[in-house]
Amino acid sequence: MARRPVVALACLGEELTETFTDYLERRGYEVVQAAEEWELRSLLASPQVDVIVVGENLPAASAMGLLRRLQKDTDPCVMLLRPKTELVETVLALELGAADVVDMPADPREVSARIAGLLARRGKPKPELISLENSTVDIRSALVMHNSGSEEQLSPGQVALLRLFLSHPRKVLTRDDIIAAAPAESSDAFDRSIDSRIVRLRRKLDTESIVTIRGSGYRFDPPAGWPE
Repeated sequence: MARRPVVALACLGEELTETFTDYLERRGYEVVQAAEEWELRSLLASPQVDVIVVGENLPAASAMGLLRRLQKDTDPCVMLLRPKTELVETVLALELGAADVVDMPADPREVSARIAGLLARRGKPKPELISLENSTVDIRSALVMHNSGSEEQLSPGQVALLRLFLSHPRKVLTRDDIIAAAPAESSDAFDRSIDSRIVRLRRKLDTESIVTIRGSGYRFDPPAGWPE
């Protein structure tokens, strides 16, 4: 089993570190922390760190010095979270090897998406994201991110059921198909309990894409813009 990507949060401040740690861990990342510059130096010796997110508590000169030291392909990617700066400072950071520079205040969802992009370019695992009408689902971390900003966790049974529909778009699945491929999390998995599972999944995803075919079963009709 592949290890979880490791993200180091350095010099972000206590409140922001707590917020980002909670958000990233729920998306399947392992998070390590370095509150001070000296703690960051010890993290650099770890071969396990994939991405370092450096906050504005690290002085600009120290951040540029960090970038000068991390020049090998095997070194972790560095993302800088900086107060909105002059273009020349951003360009300098990128020229010195920063993988990304993000203006503060930074939203955890944006930072998480940027981290996923950095990891993808290095061939690391990235989230499995599914876009529905009113939400985005991270299958890997079983998380529903509603367009309103709220989030909900999917149960293992709901993930299995969603994967079944996603792998058979536009195909009618009977109750027997569902029971065989995505069994319920209890022994009560027959007849009307299937209906209840579908209703709960639809409600949690806030979607109308899983439709009932009366007398036959259920079908996943992908929303507009879904890749063929």
